[in-house]
Amino acid sequence: MRLVERGRELTALGEVLHEAAQGRGSIAVVSGGIGCGRTELLDAVRRKAADAQYVVLGATGSWAERHAAGGVLGQLLRYAQLPALHAETVSAALARALGSGTAREGAPDALEQWPPDPATAAALHRLSTELVRIARRVPVLVCVDDVQFADLLSLHWILQLVRVLRAFRIALVLAECTLSKSAHPHLHAELLRQPNYRRITLDPLSVDGVATVLAERVGEERARLLAAESHRISGGSPLLVRALVQDQPQALALPGGRTAEPVVADAYADTVLSCLHRARPPALALAQTLAVLDEPDTGTALPARLLDEEPATVEHCLAALSAAGLVAGVRLRHPVARAAVLHSLSATARRALHGRAAEALSQEGASALRIAPHLLAAEGDCPSWARPVLREAAERYLAVDRAVEAHACLSAALAGCQDDGERVALRAQLAATAWLLNPSLSARHLGELADALREGRLPDRHALTLAKHLLWHGRFEEAVEAIERMGRPGERAEPDPAAAAEVRAAREVLSATYPPLVESAALAGPRAADGDPRILGATALTRVLAHGADSAAVGDAEAALRALRLGKSTQESLLCAVAALLFAERLEAAAGWCDHWLAEARTRGVPLWEAEFASLRAGIRLRQGDPVTARAQAEKALALVPAESWGVCLGGPLAALVQAATETGDVKAAEEYLAVPVLDGMYSTRFGLCFLHARGRQYLATGRPYAALDDFMWCAELMRRWGIDQPALVPWRTEAARAHLALGDGDRALALAREQLAMVGSERTRTHGLTLRVLAAAESGTERIALLGAAARILRGAGDDLQSAGALADLGREYLSAARPARARPVLELAAQLAERCGARPLAATLAADLDRLEPAGGRPPTATAAAPAGALAALSGAERRVAALAAGGHTNREISEKLCITVSTVEQHLTRVFRKLGVRARREIPSHIALEAAE
Repeated sequence: MRLVERGRELTALGEVLHEAAQGRGSIAVVSGGIGCGRTELLDAVRRKAADAQYVVLGATGSWAERHAAGGVLGQLLRYAQLPALHAETVSAALARALGSGTAREGAPDALEQWPPDPATAAALHRLSTELVRIARRVPVLVCVDDVQFADLLSLHWILQLVRVLRAFRIALVLAECTLSKSAHPHLHAELLRQPNYRRITLDPLSVDGVATVLAERVGEERARLLAAESHRISGGSPLLVRALVQDQPQALALPGGRTAEPVVADAYADTVLSCLHRARPPALALAQTLAVLDEPDTGTALPARLLDEEPATVEHCLAALSAAGLVAGVRLRHPVARAAVLHSLSATARRALHGRAAEALSQEGASALRIAPHLLAAEGDCPSWARPVLREAAERYLAVDRAVEAHACLSAALAGCQDDGERVALRAQLAATAWLLNPSLSARHLGELADALREGRLPDRHALTLAKHLLWHGRFEEAVEAIERMGRPGERAEPDPAAAAEVRAAREVLSATYPPLVESAALAGPRAADGDPRILGATALTRVLAHGADSAAVGDAEAALRALRLGKSTQESLLCAVAALLFAERLEAAAGWCDHWLAEARTRGVPLWEAEFASLRAGIRLRQGDPVTARAQAEKALALVPAESWGVCLGGPLAALVQAATETGDVKAAEEYLAVPVLDGMYSTRFGLCFLHARGRQYLATGRPYAALDDFMWCAELMRRWGIDQPALVPWRTEAARAHLALGDGDRALALAREQLAMVGSERTRTHGLTLRVLAAAESGTERIALLGAAARILRGAGDDLQSAGALADLGREYLSAARPARARPVLELAAQLAERCGARPLAATLAADLDRLEPAGGRPPTATAAAPAGALAALSGAERRVAALAAGGHTNREISEKLCITVSTVEQHLTRVFRKLGVRARREIPSHIALEAAE
């Protein structure tokens, strides 16, 4: 294999060979960590010596054979290609040395404590003498790799050789690994006395060196991109770099951004483990301990304590691991290395090590967030001292929106808790935390918590949360009991103002979401507003639902949205405040705030929050005439929190899905959404009203007016009973009017439409526009055109292009019925454009059919452009725009002069300027949406 950045070292070893060839025996010790390239360097030296006609003796020490007497010596002499004249003598002497050496038992590790017996000493001396005789005829190279593992008998012979080789043609090259125990100090002391001794230390590869190695696999250009990160991962260890080379795909295209990350996979992981297992056991144990701790600032005191080793030993092993490129500071260099080391431990050993780490950290006074991961990984019985730690860690995790870790901590604390009072509190905390991840996870705890509340064992601070969860899962009677119990006088301590504010805010939230509770004593009491923004946000919604939109409620909602920050105690109030803007028909403001909190919820990583804001955004999108995006948002909400986990609030996203599918003509999908099982309790929430409305519209769209009317009248009954009969929430009157029209009952339809018109007032809101459109359908005579024109204009101004397209379609058909095709065409064309843009396929198809019937025999004339440059339209004066609007609406010049009380000549002059400014040549080319102004 090619040597990289080892030219200086190879030159130094070449000088050792040269000096030996000149009769000046020389010694070199090559030192470096595992994987530094020692073996490759020694192989290069052996090849160089063999080319120079040296007799080469080679051996490698090993940890497993470190007590096998003469193991290295046998490798050196038994397999060497010795001159025939000396081979027999060497073989006999080697047999005597090994025979006497292996007979000794219980040999100590210390070299000076193991002097050879006279027979062994004589045999070793004979071997040295014979090697000197060989060197008189031909130079000799003696190479020993991993000399730190050499047995004592072999070390004695090497010491004898060191003392005599100075005057002979013998080169001695030893290699040792810093990750393992050094060769005996006695040997190093003897080497240092020799004037012909030199030490060669192998440094890690530089970034350029790493690039050179990588280039063999991935090419020079990509190697330059990978080099810096590969150097950081490997520490410059040649062995680890070559492992990374194996992990890299050969044909890998350069990414567009000209940046690259190396692939770190199995070859790297296997090489890390190989390096560690070649070292002494303390180094391996230290690596395993560091993998368990995995902290950047641990230091060496804690690992030494866990290993029960002297700090000096740990520091030596740490330095050796660093030299091998395995660690940086006190952490393994890469997560793949950590995973490999942890996987090499048995499950029992890993759990035990985590348990010891947790206990040691606790005794050192470490933070709960440092201790908790080890307690969780230990997976054993939770000791009593650990439960407060886990609870504190859970609170800190929740403070930074890490609900998964908090849930794990509380689960572990509960599993090891035997105290009944503490178990109830832990279970309440666990249920509240599970709620943030998936409401279904909390359901398993509700029964025991409800029993604890009835028995007086559940603290009041948890009763309100319990009530919310019970309501979500449709357990209304238990929820009401929970709220009533916590509010009974005489059973509570001195009230806490902060807790009282939270209770008042929660009461308003529950009243807006679960209207039947308003009738219960659970929510009895004063309903005055409060300066707390949570209460402002919730009361804004209840006021809008009960009394309709007013500036004060809208102001309170926006004040709450500006003051609050997303969190456990504010999320419901924020949803209420946005919903207040929605039902007050401030669609643009509602959309802006909902997008803001949706992005915030996504950043915070709480699935339930993101799902609820996504569902609310879907409802806003529907009212903005965008069913395609609404459906995507609602599907996202159900992907974050499955349908079975939405409880009684499933009506929110499900209604959006049904209505969006109906508007876009996806009948099959709408039927599938309607087949999703729902809890009966859903019809006791305002989300149930939305679902009934959406289902009724779907029934109406598919030719089932009786079923549709049933749903709309069910809405009417509930909304009246709950005192929230506001058309902006659910316009059941106009929808019921549509059903009556489908059944041929025009009088009842007209009465309902007029009733709703009286309720919405004169403000030009979306609901006003919807009401005018249905009123036009129920009216008869020429009033229809005026009503539809006004409806289209109001709906367009409210931002609902889909409903505006529907009103324009009705208006165009009225023109057709009045035999005025010139006026119908631009209106129908604009309606078709809006319907296509909104994805309303059924409406777009019917409009296309209407336009086809208008097409003359000679083919359809050029259609009016949908838009003109903003600057051109702005350049029109008011008079010019009025004339252009009437002309685009199909009026003749005389009709325009009569409507505007100007002369025909003035009309012609205005039209001439309009054509010039808009760049058109005829009135049919005037942008069609200007026809709306004529319609009104």
